[in-house]
Parts: sequence; C-alpha cells; structure tokens
Amino acid sequence: QEWKNPFATWDPRDFCNISKVILPLDTYWSPPVFILERVDGQNSDMNYLVLMHNGTFNSTRPFQVTLTCSLKILKFPFDTQKCNLSVASFLYPAVTDLVMKTRRTASESMKDSQSFFLTDGEWKFTNLSIIEYTETLDDQGFSVVTFMISMERRPTLYILNLILPTCALYLLDMAVLFGPSSLEEKINFQIAIILGSSMLAVILNNSLPTSSNKPPVIGTH
Repeated sequence: QEWKNPFATWDPRDFCNISKVILPLDTYWSPPVFILERVDGQNSDMNYLVLMHNGTFNSTRPFQVTLTCSLKILKFPFDTQKCNLSVASFLYPAVTDLVMKTRRTASESMKDSQSFFLTDGEWKFTNLSIIEYTETLDDQGFSVVTFMISMERRPTLYILNLILPTCALYLLDMAVLFGPSSLEEKINFQIAIILGSSMLAVILNNSLPTSSNKPPVIGTH
C-alpha cells in the first residue's frame, strides 16, 4: 500500500539529511482494506510502515489467505479455473474520501506473481487481469480493485495414475471378451477387472474436487 499525507512532511536538511523513517503501523492513519472473498488467513507480523520526507507512506505486509472460488471441473483433469481477489474499503466513500488505484499494470503484476508462485505445484498460473470500479452500497460508492486470476491444472499425474490404467483395463477387457479363452477364464478375468476398476474408482473419488455444481466427465464414465 502507498498513500500520501500532506501533514507528515519535513525538510531532510533540517534533520541531518534523514529522508525516511520506519514507524509502527498504528502511528499514523492507514487505509483499512478488506479482501471480499477471504474466508481464512494468517496475518503478517510486519506491522511497520515507511514514511518518506514528502509525506508518502509505504506499507508492505505479506500474508497468506484462503479465498472462496467457484470451481468448474467438468473437464477435470484438463480444467482451467478463474478466481477473483477483490480488495475494497467500505468505510470511506470513493467519491469524497478514498479511491484505490493499482501501482503496477496487469502484466507487471503477473510477472511479479509468477516469480513467487510455486512452479512445481498442481496449478499453473496463466493470466492475471485487473479491474478498478466503484461498488454501490446503501446509495454510496466505494472503491474496489479486483484481480482476476486464471490457472490451469497440471494433468500429468492424473493421466499416469488414472486415465492410462483405466484405458489399459478396458482394452484388456475387450481383448479377453473377444479372445479364444474359455468361459471360466473369461469370468475370472472379468472379476479381476471389476476389482481393478473399483480400486481406480476409489482413487478417483478421493482425487476429485467436491466444490462444483457439475460432476466431471471422467467421474460420470
């Protein structure tokens, strides 16, 4: 966060060329902002801000947060998701008191985010866009900045553990069904295939996300 206070200025030449000071966060007023989609999180212990001689405040407080996001997993594990992170302040109207703007462009923010994002995780960070708008609440407008995050699931693990074994079982099932084996051998092999399919179904059930209105295609088949 960065903001200006015209009453907190000084001339560095009058104070041993000191151009900035580090102060506790509660020393001066700071913009109270909220993340609308937040359900849980761990706040940072870095409750300090930097005050420049021209009255510019700078506060950097990294923290981990859990957000709500509506998932669409119809194409699981080849699905892509879009989640929003909305930063707002409903204490000060945007028209008269507080207007929030992003310091970086969407491309710059995406570049910075990719450097911090876990590149070896399940998700691949693909795109980031920013929307600045005014939300109307009780006949008053409040400033909101929404970061729209696009992610793509890495399907390699699911292909190796689920899709390929399932296809192999069905191919074996067809080969035995139309093969020259006796009826007793076919029945025994069919039972083994059913057991293997049941085991894969259990693994699939534990792997599928549950927070979706429509079940994935791989789960219905």
